[in-house]
Amino acid sequence: MIIGIIAAVLAALAYGTASVLQARGAQSVAPGPDDAPAGSGPTLRSTITAMLTVSFLIGVALDSLGFVGNLVSARLAPLFLAQTIVSANLVVTAVLAIVVLGTRLSAKEWTAIGVVVVSLVVLGLAAADEGHGHDGAALHVGVLVVGAVLLGAGLLAVRLLGARVAVVAGLAGGVLFGLMAVAVRILHGVNDFDIPRMLTDPALYAIVLCGVGGFYLFTVALQTGSVNGAAAALVVGETVIPGIVGILVLGDATRPGWQVVAVIAFIAAVCGAVYVALSGAAPQG
Repeated sequence: MIIGIIAAVLAALAYGTASVLQARGAQSVAPGPDDAPAGSGPTLRSTITAMLTVSFLIGVALDSLGFVGNLVSARLAPLFLAQTIVSANLVVTAVLAIVVLGTRLSAKEWTAIGVVVVSLVVLGLAAADEGHGHDGAALHVGVLVVGAVLLGAGLLAVRLLGARVAVVAGLAGGVLFGLMAVAVRILHGVNDFDIPRMLTDPALYAIVLCGVGGFYLFTVALQTGSVNGAAAALVVGETVIPGIVGILVLGDATRPGWQVVAVIAFIAAVCGAVYVALSGAAPQG
C-alpha cells in the first residue's frame, strides 16, 4: 500500500501543476466573434485551440505523469484513500494559481484547504489494505455504460448552460475520472500483462472513454470558470464515486476501530473541496 500512497502523492503534484498550466492556456484563448454568440459556452474549435497552446501541452505532459501515478495508486491502495490523496492536487493548484494566474484566496478558503490536508492525513492513518471484492461482468459493463451516459449528459449541459457550465462540467469531468479509477482497479489482465484479456474487458474501453471525456469537460470548466472552482468540483466527482464503489463493491476497508474517524475525515475532505468550488478564487486586481 505504501507504493500506492507515494504514487498518489506524485499524481497530486503532477495534476495540480497541470491544472494551473492548462488554465493559463485555456483562458488565453477566447472564442472568436464567429465561433459562438456572447454568453454561450466555448466551442469545440476554441477548446481544441486552447489544448494546443504551449502551457496547455506542458500540462498535458504532467497529466500523463499524473495518470500513471493515479493508475498505480488505484491498483495498490484503497480507492477512498488513493483518490482522496490524488484530489489534494487542489492544494497545489490553489498555491500555484497565486503565482502564475494572480489569484488570491480568503482566510476561509485557506482554512478549507487546511481541512482537506488534515483529513487526508487522517484517512491515510485509517486505511487498511485495498480490498479484493466482487467485480463481476456486470460491474465492468456498467462502468462503461454509466461513463457513456454521463459524458453525453455533460456535453448536453455544455450546450444548454453555455458560459455558466463551469462547476457542472468540472463535476461531470471529476465523476468520469472517478469511474476511470474504478475501471483501472477492476481491469483484468494487468498483473500478468495479458493483452488479449485486457482487450476483451469493457473496463479497458471505460478507461479510454472516461479519461478522454473527463479531460475534455475539465478543459471546458477551466475555460468558463475559476481554476480553483473547476479543480475543486473535479475533486468532488473523482473522490466520492470511487470511494463508495471501493467500499461497497470491492471490499476496501479501514483499520479496525477507525471506521467512524475515516467517514468523518472523508466527509470533511469533500466538504472542504466543495467550499472552495462554490467560492472560487478572486483574480488579483
